[in-house]
Amino acid sequence: MSTGETGTYEAAGGSLDAMDGLKDRIKAFAALTHGEEVLDGGGGFAGLFALGEYTSPVLVASTDGVGTKLKVAAQMGHFEGVGQDLVTLNVNDILTKGAKPLFFLDYVSFTTFDEHRSEMLMRGMVWGCREVGCALIGGETAQLPGVYGSSDFDLAGFVVGVVERDSVLDGSAVVPGDRLIGVPSSGVHTNGFSLVRRVFDLDGDPQALFRPCPGLGRNLGDELMVRHRAYYPMLGPYLGKVKALSHITGGGLPGKMPASLPSGIAAEIQMGSWNIPPIFDAIRNAGNVDIDEMYRVFNMGLGMVAVCDNDGADALLEGLDDAVEIGRVVEQQGQERTIFRQG
Repeated sequence: MSTGETGTYEAAGGSLDAMDGLKDRIKAFAALTHGEEVLDGGGGFAGLFALGEYTSPVLVASTDGVGTKLKVAAQMGHFEGVGQDLVTLNVNDILTKGAKPLFFLDYVSFTTFDEHRSEMLMRGMVWGCREVGCALIGGETAQLPGVYGSSDFDLAGFVVGVVERDSVLDGSAVVPGDRLIGVPSSGVHTNGFSLVRRVFDLDGDPQALFRPCPGLGRNLGDELMVRHRAYYPMLGPYLGKVKALSHITGGGLPGKMPASLPSGIAAEIQMGSWNIPPIFDAIRNAGNVDIDEMYRVFNMGLGMVAVCDNDGADALLEGLDDAVEIGRVVEQQGQERTIFRQG
């Protein structure tokens, strides 16, 4: 049955004119990340990137989103940070294979087009790409009336990097006795936000974000929006000293360490060997969260863990200001592949 309304896209909740204007701004922002490897394809359907000179290149790809940190970003009105997070977390993932990031693409979808929010997200992505030397060569901004709530949106990213075949980090060289070098996180990063939002009741009391939280020295929202730390700029120069890398995200140390280790090998981690940021105590106390659950959900202060021999470990500890030795590699005994030892 006809509703009697004019049959236009705008009447259905979309706006082609607004999207056309956004495309021009996106093109200008993206150009800030382009080097000579980005080619002019003569159209907007796909991006072109010249790979350059490699002997035996292996392309490494990852895709991910920032999860329900989006909800906190919307409540705070801070969107640049999650735009930058989106690039960072994907680049961190391909770093674990020893890859140099080449180019990045994004996907943003809204119910109602928001020019300010779109521009802030794009600005953050550009910052993230420039930080790691990655080109933003394309993406998609979609309007999906009726799919989300009126102020909700979704955000995802895709990165491609490259590594020479004989330099791929696959963990195969890891042996018992290798040392574990942790590089601190900047806080919660982008994982565990569903639990964070629950324990602080951020849906029922969003003003909690703007109040001081015991032990933090600043408002809860400011702490939660601290961006996901980028590890490529600091670890890239040391990839030749590393046997394996683990990006500690959802699943925490118990879930992520085994992914970088060969069969029959376990990570023995010395508790108390690194500083745990106070935000994790705040979360645990607010929600009465069991300590084992904390370590399964959150990074607990370690964003990346490198597996190195003695020379490599010494190089990282000397070259990185805040790297810390957190344990060693041992032969696996039983089912556990991440073993926590008390100091």
